[in-house]
Amino acid sequence: MKIKLLSAVLGIALSATFMNASAQKNYTEGTVTYSTDMRGQPVTITEYFRPDSQATTFEAGPAKIKLLADANYKYLAVVVDVSAFNVKKAAIYTPDEIDQLMSSMPTFTFAPGTETKQISGFNCKKVVATDDKSKKTYDIWITNDVTIPTSAIPKYYSAIGGTPVQYTAFQQGQEASVTVTAITDAKAPKGTFGIDPSFDKITKDDLEAMSRGGQ
Repeated sequence: MKIKLLSAVLGIALSATFMNASAQKNYTEGTVTYSTDMRGQPVTITEYFRPDSQATTFEAGPAKIKLLADANYKYLAVVVDVSAFNVKKAAIYTPDEIDQLMSSMPTFTFAPGTETKQISGFNCKKVVATDDKSKKTYDIWITNDVTIPTSAIPKYYSAIGGTPVQYTAFQQGQEASVTVTAITDAKAPKGTFGIDPSFDKITKDDLEAMSRGGQ
């Protein structure tokens, strides 16, 4: 069982402090739904958020994968459930591993533009993001229609001036195009933000070994 799709979505889940006072609607707890592409296949990602934490869920083949993190990124876990193969693992990242992951994220300079359009029902405006290291530019579409907690905004877009709706996500040198399709106040099912005792606790290295071995 391959879990190599994991790194393509970790960047979607990572976040940092952000709040926009001019927004029209403020969500303190709810759900964000994203559409993206992994290895040529369309994937729907669901992120449940609270002010102190987030849980991002998606499916990769027979695997159900959940990423858990707190708002300050002192905690990060990857939970993998493959019922067909009786695999239930939860990889807990160490503080050093979290720091390494966070340091690999890009840093941007933002230039607001004048172009506007509607995306998924949100009024959006374009911001050009320039990577301070590579100088590569990205067109990011943000909205001020809503605000969501710090736990649900990508870290590298924390100073962009709005809630990203259509953007590029980053993780370990990989890029993924992401579009927010909905933001609602629907709360997460019970147990979403935790790890069931039936899951074996493993390390990040164990998880990567599983991926390389196709287990």
